[in-house]
Amino acid sequence: MKTWHEIRRFPLAVRLLLVNQLGVNTGFYLLIPYLATHLTENLGLSAAVVGVVLGVRNLSQQGLFIIGGSASDRLGARGVIIAGCALRTLGFALFALGDGLAVLLAASVLSGVAGALFNPAVRAYLAQEAGENRAEAFALFNVFATAGALLGPLLGSVLLLVDFRTSALTAAGIFAVLTVAQALVLPARRAEPSGGGLIGDWREVLGNRAFLAFALAMVGMFTLENQLYLLLPDGARDATGWDGAAGLVFLVGTVANLALQLRITRSLKARGSRGRWIVVGLTVMGLAFLPPAFLPGLVPVLAGALLLYTGIMIAQPFVMELIPGFGRPGLTGTYFGIFYVVSGVAAAVGNAAVGWAMDTGEQGAGWLPWACCALFGVASALGVARLHRRGALPAGTAPEAAVPVGERSKA
Repeated sequence: MKTWHEIRRFPLAVRLLLVNQLGVNTGFYLLIPYLATHLTENLGLSAAVVGVVLGVRNLSQQGLFIIGGSASDRLGARGVIIAGCALRTLGFALFALGDGLAVLLAASVLSGVAGALFNPAVRAYLAQEAGENRAEAFALFNVFATAGALLGPLLGSVLLLVDFRTSALTAAGIFAVLTVAQALVLPARRAEPSGGGLIGDWREVLGNRAFLAFALAMVGMFTLENQLYLLLPDGARDATGWDGAAGLVFLVGTVANLALQLRITRSLKARGSRGRWIVVGLTVMGLAFLPPAFLPGLVPVLAGALLLYTGIMIAQPFVMELIPGFGRPGLTGTYFGIFYVVSGVAAAVGNAAVGWAMDTGEQGAGWLPWACCALFGVASALGVARLHRRGALPAGTAPEAAVPVGERSKA
């Protein structure tokens, strides 16, 4: 009831964006986790071709976040969100209707570009609409996203009992409904681009050394979040010999998120600075990998998953709240876009390191990947702590009142 009451306090546009994120994650996760199996088993494509199709989708999204963020600033977040959801509707429909490689590549590109458009735009719109309640808004955003990430695979596994095309068309239908809802409900907000050109905007953001240092320091958060889909499910399966044990990792996290996210954010917001709690959250995320490293069985893995989700719940809303404060309100989308490009590339390197540790650990050092993740968390926490001590982090105020820290951090 408290969560519902908190949701009702926000404007209709924010409420729609929360439901939008539930739909986005539901539609995404009911399709993408099963795409590789469809391409290999149903279409008979080689592993190399499947890797290209999946890689094109990921590259299209990660590499173009900066375009989506800049478009949000210059054209208005509303139109970019609607365009992104419309493109993903088309992309997912192509996965259902086409079997040729050219069609599959087009579907991958459209799906990736769609995410590159609406991901930074949604966050920029949410930051602007929520005002002083940004932390709570991003906490609720995390709740809806987590629920969608659990609901999507469950719905997808049921739809696959029919066939993959039914699953893909359902995902496309979800995005089509979201597109229409956004067009009808989201109010237009006049974009006020800076007087300079697009390259000038990028140069301004990339010249903000405090912001870039913060984005690089967050490599731990993104790398460790990804272990919810790699290392922790693998550990659950190894501990039990049951493939379904991986689902318990998500169940534990989703229940904790639904029950605690908003309470944690509201409680911590009133007790200390944002930077301090980001450091605590990253530290907890790192510590989450110690129980599975030294104790056998499923319980340590689930305990680690619970700790990891707890760390995410502590840090993530404040990370999202701080990003707009690094610069001018007119560049909020660009800051989000570049943040995801920088941290995404860094996290890719981190995931490669974890994958190497998993392969090496199979030779008798099973603790190695867990220890590697713990070090990522500690390193990120130390990086943010250093920025916090130097006063290089914004205070977490509303975008209109935020004081950019880029200039004072250059000294």
